[in-house]
Amino acid sequence: MASKNHWLVKQEPEAYSWDDLLKDGKVVWDGVRNYQARNNLRKMAAGDPVLFYHSVGPRKVVGTAEVVREAFPDPTADDDRWVSVELKPVRSLKNPVSLDAIKQDPALADIALIRQSRLSVMPLTRKEYERIVRMGS
Repeated sequence: MASKNHWLVKQEPEAYSWDDLLKDGKVVWDGVRNYQARNNLRKMAAGDPVLFYHSVGPRKVVGTAEVVREAFPDPTADDDRWVSVELKPVRSLKNPVSLDAIKQDPALADIALIRQSRLSVMPLTRKEYERIVRMGS
């Protein structure tokens, strides 16, 4: 079954790293308090592929994950406007893809990671997602 949407989520590795997700086997993606990022969480569907990006230190895409549970009330919020999803790891990228490498690729010039650098949950096209995964293979 082909999935409809592709995503990139950003996280500071000191707060929650790719290695933490690999160890845990799944994570509730909570604590998002930006309306645009929240709206993107609401659009995520089970089975959607997700790139996991370390946003501090060496900024880079380090692995692929999958949405396993669609939007539900964020357990860290006291307001039902905020939602979480649940993600599971799929695989580590053999060669993590740096922000510089992404910026240097003309095919990726318009992705939200570059245009809206502070957004923590963002959509990607299938082609953008696949290009970054290929770069990391």
